[in-house]
Amino acid sequence: MATIVELDVHNPSGLHARPAAVFVKAAAGFGSEIRVANLTTESPEVTAKSIIAVLGLGVQRGHRIRLCCEGGDEREAMNALRGLVEAGLEEPPGGAPTNEAPTNEAPPAATGS
Repeated sequence: MATIVELDVHNPSGLHARPAAVFVKAAAGFGSEIRVANLTTESPEVTAKSIIAVLGLGVQRGHRIRLCCEGGDEREAMNALRGLVEAGLEEPPGGAPTNEAPTNEAPPAATGS
């Protein structure tokens, strides 16, 4: 019997780019069949183990999703994925993290040869 849960997505980017990759990587770590649907847009269920399928759902902040896990480790999978979504999919509240440190220095001046 499948384990099904509905969740609201609250992180700024929804299931796009980095948060989607975090979600798919976590789903791929389980043997159970894991499917996700965007209830807000009434999308069909897709596999949660495909980045292309998850990105295609167009899940944005404030959308509601349904997760369905079925298999030997479905409870563990559901607990892990629910925890990720509820925690914001490792995305800071202000949006996606940047790799650049802020600086007050001016860029180097161009020199002619």
